[in-house]
Amino acid sequence: MFELNLKNKYYLPITIVLLINGCGGSESNTPNIVQGEISSFSSLTSQEQENLSFLSTNQQELLDAINKERSQSRTCGDRGTFPAVHALTWNPELYASALEHVTDLAYSNTFSHDGSGTEYDITGNGTPSKFYERIIANGYSNYFSVGENIAAGQRSVEEVMKAWMASPGHCENIMKSTYTEVGVAIIIKTDSDYQIYWGQNFGSKKQ
Repeated sequence: MFELNLKNKYYLPITIVLLINGCGGSESNTPNIVQGEISSFSSLTSQEQENLSFLSTNQQELLDAINKERSQSRTCGDRGTFPAVHALTWNPELYASALEHVTDLAYSNTFSHDGSGTEYDITGNGTPSKFYERIIANGYSNYFSVGENIAAGQRSVEEVMKAWMASPGHCENIMKSTYTEVGVAIIIKTDSDYQIYWGQNFGSKKQ
C-alpha cells in the first residue's frame, strides 16, 4: 500500500506495504484473468490471449468488490476500525496508471511499488518511476490524495480482495474516506514469478 496526500503543493509520503501470495495449488492449470484488461497489448503470447477466455470477472465486478467492503465498518488490524464509507467510482486515468504498472511488473518480472526502470517502465523513462508519477503521467494530476495497492499470484477477485482486507495497510487504503475514485488492472505473464499481477490506484481530486 502506498498513499500520498497533496497539500500545499508538496508530496507527503505515508507508508508502503507490499502484498505477495504464492500462485496457489494445482487444481487449475489456467489462472483467472480479467478479460479486456490486457487484450490491447500486442506483446501477449497466443497462450496468454487464450487464457483470457477463462475470465470470470470484469470492471464492474472489480468495482463492486471494493464497494462491498466499503459499505460496512471494517477493522484493519493495527490501523484501527474504519466506518462504512461512500462508494468509489471508476476512473479511467487511475485504471491506466494501474495497468501501466502491472504490465511493467509482469514483463520485467519484478514486484515493487517503484517501477522497474526498464523499457517496460514507461513513465520512468530509464529510471524507476514512483506510483504518484505514473498517476500524474496518465492524466490524474489535479489530485488531493492518491494511493496504490498491488498484489501478485491471486487467481480470483475474491482471493485478492480477501488478501488485501487481511493486510492492515491495504485494508486501510480500501476503506479511506478521502478517496472517491479507483482504477483496477490485472495482467498475466505465465513465465514470470507470480504469473498474475493486480494493481489498485485510488484517488480524489482537489475541490
